[in-house]
Amino acid sequence: MQTLIKICGISSVEALDACIEARADFFGMVFFPPSPRHVDSYAASSLAMRAGSRIGRVGLFVDADDATIADAVKAARLEAIQLHGSESPARAAQIRRRFNLPVWKAISVASAGDITGAGTFNDAADLILFDAKTPKDAALPGGMGLRFDWSLLETWRGRPGWGLAGGLTPENVGRALSETGAPLVDTSSGVETGPGLKDPSRISAFCEAVRKA
Repeated sequence: MQTLIKICGISSVEALDACIEARADFFGMVFFPPSPRHVDSYAASSLAMRAGSRIGRVGLFVDADDATIADAVKAARLEAIQLHGSESPARAAQIRRRFNLPVWKAISVASAGDITGAGTFNDAADLILFDAKTPKDAALPGGMGLRFDWSLLETWRGRPGWGLAGGLTPENVGRALSETGAPLVDTSSGVETGPGLKDPSRISAFCEAVRKA
């Protein structure tokens, strides 16, 4: 089965067009103001209209309330909701029921225990996204180019729907796939020239590297 590709933190038309041209499966819009990749409802609506049916739309939220999620779901016509904060399994399940959309839950990984603990979301989320754990004093929960020890995923015995994030680049994604067999890969800073500044050539290279793996 072909590995699915998500490019996260898309905030410009140029970056979106690069994702579509490179045939990425999903693009992510960040609804978290502290992030340099944050988009407001107006920008998200414009991106969604341009994307049409050519690429899947995922919204990323960090401990957001229902009103914030509802606004983004409507504006961007989201097809999946990605939770990247400290949301509990109960909260994830509540969001899935409330919005009737697939829920992706990001799990911060630093040890084997983090992998095992992800199993608590088996019945609450449609996809588990394993990402690198950021430092305790970090302002952002992700998108910092950090990676974790991929061999930890050998202990994963949860649901089949999962993906790999955290420090993935065009240069290392092939090795990541050979070591983990991830059914989905997600990158953000790995295809940037600076925080929030997507590089179309790196988006193309990333997608090409995934398909060659």
